[in-house]
Amino acid sequence: MPPIIDVADLRKRYAGAKSEAVAGVSFRVEEGEVFGLLGPNGAGKTTTIGTMTTRVRPTSGSVVVDGVDVVADPVAAKLRIAVVPQRANLDRSLSALENLTFHAAYFGYGRRERNVRAREMLERFGLQGRGDDRVDNYSGGMAQRLIIARALMHDPRVLFLDEPTTGLDPQSRLFLWDQMEALKARGVTLLLTTHDMAEADRLCDRIAIVDHGKVIASDTPRGLRRVLPGAEGLEVRLEVADDPAAALGSLGEVETEPDGDGQFKARIYGADVAPGAAIAAAEAGGARVLDLRRIEGTLEDVFVHLTGRDLR
Repeated sequence: MPPIIDVADLRKRYAGAKSEAVAGVSFRVEEGEVFGLLGPNGAGKTTTIGTMTTRVRPTSGSVVVDGVDVVADPVAAKLRIAVVPQRANLDRSLSALENLTFHAAYFGYGRRERNVRAREMLERFGLQGRGDDRVDNYSGGMAQRLIIARALMHDPRVLFLDEPTTGLDPQSRLFLWDQMEALKARGVTLLLTTHDMAEADRLCDRIAIVDHGKVIASDTPRGLRRVLPGAEGLEVRLEVADDPAAALGSLGEVETEPDGDGQFKARIYGADVAPGAAIAAAEAGGARVLDLRRIEGTLEDVFVHLTGRDLR
């Protein structure tokens, strides 16, 4: 099966700019996948998304979505995609129901079908009974749910979500995460941008990290964590008279520190360090194991490691 999104050597230089906003980005997204596109501000991801959604014309390269070249045939591409923008763009002079039905009318749905579908969407996104309210009266979380409902009115194959949970309360955020997971289960492909690394870690099957207009890393969340030095291992808390570094040294790279009277904390780095081996080595060295847990770097650690700590 060909990928549902195929971005090949995408480049974009804005008039008068000294450098390319996008400098040869390539990646593929499989059908039904949740794909994360992450990067610092100014990294090029917004321009990349703009190209995929037909808003930005590339300088060179290609973007194919569901078999359609988005530059050659943007009208056909728009029938296959939907966008949840970073900033709310609802028509606040209209009711929630009217926002949904106008969107469906744009895509050619008949009056009866668009009304039925709109009411189904209102119920699905927890807005039943509020369809006749003007969206000016909606909370931020309600408005964001309505934006996603509107995006789904024409049953797109690919949904682009640009920081969809920014500023939402925990309940609204969890609700939208559940909805995204439900969309994936139905076979909808999701492309997500976010600065919430926990969100990306939870939702994304694969992630591409973009910086300075280029993809600098691409893998599963777990695969990305392996780029960290000392990314995985065990942390062991021991009751022992002397520093246990020598006793544990045969297992891999070891860091130790005192952890109170007669106790030490030891970190043994390596993905293949077995808990049983750590316990056996510690006890052979005269220590008693008090606690043991596996440690793993976070996606935020990976992001900062790859893109740096400097403000953009």
